[in-house]
Amino acid sequence: MAGLILGIAAMTTMPASADALKDEMAPTGKLRVAIAISPAGGAFWSTKTESGGYAGVPVDLGKEMAAQLGVPVEYVVHNNSGQITDSASNKTWDVTFLPKDPEREGKMSFGPIYEVADATYIVKPNSAVTNFATLDQPGVKVAAVNNTTTMRGAIAHLKNAKVTGYQTYDEIFGLLSKGEIDAFALSRDQLNAMAKKIPGTKVLDETFKQTVTAVAVPPNHPESLAFAAKFLTEAISNGTLRKAYDNNGLKDAPIRTQTR
Repeated sequence: MAGLILGIAAMTTMPASADALKDEMAPTGKLRVAIAISPAGGAFWSTKTESGGYAGVPVDLGKEMAAQLGVPVEYVVHNNSGQITDSASNKTWDVTFLPKDPEREGKMSFGPIYEVADATYIVKPNSAVTNFATLDQPGVKVAAVNNTTTMRGAIAHLKNAKVTGYQTYDEIFGLLSKGEIDAFALSRDQLNAMAKKIPGTKVLDETFKQTVTAVAVPPNHPESLAFAAKFLTEAISNGTLRKAYDNNGLKDAPIRTQTR
């Protein structure tokens, strides 16, 4: 009899737990995944598709997470990771995948890291700048995507050059191609891709910081955080993350989950 009672108790508590998770993680009935749109590519940025949808590592991970929850997925579009951060307490999204730093840890809750990227600078076409020392000079204009961990890192790194934030990658791309800024701070892989599109630019060899990208949920969502952490840990080990990389132009990119 005692075993029967325990069995019935377990059956009644399991759905309640699942319902509690859905209520917290998908309060609208959909899993709202915050993404940032840019042609930069990589493990954080997403892109618009010709059919009107979205593609990217966060897109694939969000879709798989929603499937595990048993709810539809909805993508909440932003221009950059800073906008996602600023909206963390507004109840407009449920989960995201974005670069992590101490400032953001005070505004949202992070799970495991799934990407480590080396940040550096690309300099304008035919620039005389060859290294960090020649870049960090008075009057030099360096751009970064506004309110991002890379921008904060560049400001801390450069003592003389001026770092200015812009809302979109596309805007900075245009300024760099016209020579209206001297350099752009971003991850090396993304800048290497940019260099192929803007003849005469050069990606500097040095690295000024490592940017780590992780899964995150809004603050005070303990069940959501536990689920997201478990999901990403399993995605790293079972090939789901590797598949997301391969589907989004990153077949040659190794999965890095720890800083050097």
